[in-house]
Amino acid sequence: MSILTIILSVLLPPLAVFLQHGIGKQFLISVILTILGWVPGVIHALIVNN
Repeated sequence: MSILTIILSVLLPPLAVFLQHGIGKQFLISVILTILGWVPGVIHALIVNN
């Protein structure tokens, strides 16, 4: 995982997932988790992009 991916995962989790996986199931899950709370979105983005 690159430094840019880590920074984007912390600041904008859905964008980091989108750049790695495109629009799909993981992106939708990331958006929903980020809306529900920033921390779950960050955790999901870090796990998915790892």
